[in-house]
Amino acid sequence: MITSIKKLFTSFFAKVFVGIIILPFIFWGMGDVFRTGNQNVLLTINSEKVSTSEFANYLNRLNLDENQRRDLKKTNLLEEIVYQYIGKEIIALEVKDLGIVISDKSLRDYIINDKTFFKKEKFSRIKYEEFLLKSGLSAPAFEKNFSEQEKKRQLLSYLSSGAKISNFLVQKEFNKENQIKDISYLDLTKFYEKQLISEEEIQKVFNENHELFSKEVKSISFAELSPLTLTGQNEYNKKFFNEIDKIENQLIDEVDIQSLAKDYNLNLNNTGEVDIEKKDNSGKKFDSINEKLFKKVYSLNQTKVPKLYNIDNKFFVAEVTSAKKIKPNINEKNVKQSITNQIKIKNIFENNTRIAKEISLGTFNKSQMVKYAKEISIPINETRIESLKGNKVFNEDIVREIFKTEEKKINLITDRTLSKNFIVFVNKTEKKKLDKNSKTYEKYKLKAKLNLSNKIYKTYDESVNNKYKIDLNSKVLDRIKNSL
Repeated sequence: MITSIKKLFTSFFAKVFVGIIILPFIFWGMGDVFRTGNQNVLLTINSEKVSTSEFANYLNRLNLDENQRRDLKKTNLLEEIVYQYIGKEIIALEVKDLGIVISDKSLRDYIINDKTFFKKEKFSRIKYEEFLLKSGLSAPAFEKNFSEQEKKRQLLSYLSSGAKISNFLVQKEFNKENQIKDISYLDLTKFYEKQLISEEEIQKVFNENHELFSKEVKSISFAELSPLTLTGQNEYNKKFFNEIDKIENQLIDEVDIQSLAKDYNLNLNNTGEVDIEKKDNSGKKFDSINEKLFKKVYSLNQTKVPKLYNIDNKFFVAEVTSAKKIKPNINEKNVKQSITNQIKIKNIFENNTRIAKEISLGTFNKSQMVKYAKEISIPINETRIESLKGNKVFNEDIVREIFKTEEKKINLITDRTLSKNFIVFVNKTEKKKLDKNSKTYEKYKLKAKLNLSNKIYKTYDESVNNKYKIDLNSKVLDRIKNSL
């Protein structure tokens, strides 16, 4: 591929051509696109087939950053993007099925009435052109996307247009955030903080899971392929790219990096055994390597397989020379702290689960709460909550859960990280009255409508799932993922 590109390198139009050709294949190269048959079909929605090249174009338009591109292979990010793509395609099919059309005149009216493009309260063609330039979009591309978004908005509006909001639903939505509750509560967080973790327990967990605390270290050999080194000149010219092409061919033929360095008189460097933070066993950091290059090479699982890298228009050859796991030391601060935290989370989870189960069975009531408070030597506190915010003890999310708890009922309420844990008993509840003529009423009417619309969309989503047959070719998806 480099051979064909370098021949056009000196032409301005060639540079434009290179950009057009490369973009769709940034992630997996050109090979997959020119294959035929079902091996090039990523998914089928009813009878509509989506090829890898179509999906490649979509993926490219997402403008993923370097970290996201790296995560495509190591995480489920690629699968999530595929699912989003399926959703986008289904909405397009639904829009077509319902006959939702945006005429050129309507599209023009939408754009000229968009305040984004206003100057002195009127549509400005100059503002519009400036927006396109800053966004890097052509007018047809922007208008096509604008039209698609408007069709989607009209579809969702169509689904919820018949939803009527009663006063009861508005008041119910208002009550979720506006109550007065007198509560008794037991702050389990204080109890958990007092819990001591013994050295024996830490040692036991370490012995049973020491592999989890092992640290991987890798040694990376690398060299920069500069024009001066390869050609004796400072220019990225045809001669330089000829040499790059030769090196690429040698790497395909599995030449070792030492021989390559010798043949081209390269300055071959080595990081020594370092961890993912580029630190050796003594904690000293190796900074004499390009950060992006280090991240790309360190992520590789193979050793002694040199590859060619283009990092910000600089060329490198690099390999993972060695990789191994170092046995952890229990006395290391990070290791010991990690084990201690894991044990604490485990203890909190188990105790919370036990209490929640007893509450659901009705065996943990107000009197049991008092008894338990004495057992763990934590006082029961009383407080009044009058709004979502402004409470010194409870954050907004916990207050929402307290508001859901009925009068004379008990509840175990925690945050997502289990750092806040409370047993709450509601002594009294006062509901605030909502004035139908106030701005607040309109605010909660909108929330109630949104909530009802979401339920409608969920029902619609379930019917769509039955309407469309979706076949995802997992082998093609794996091939794409493995070629990243």
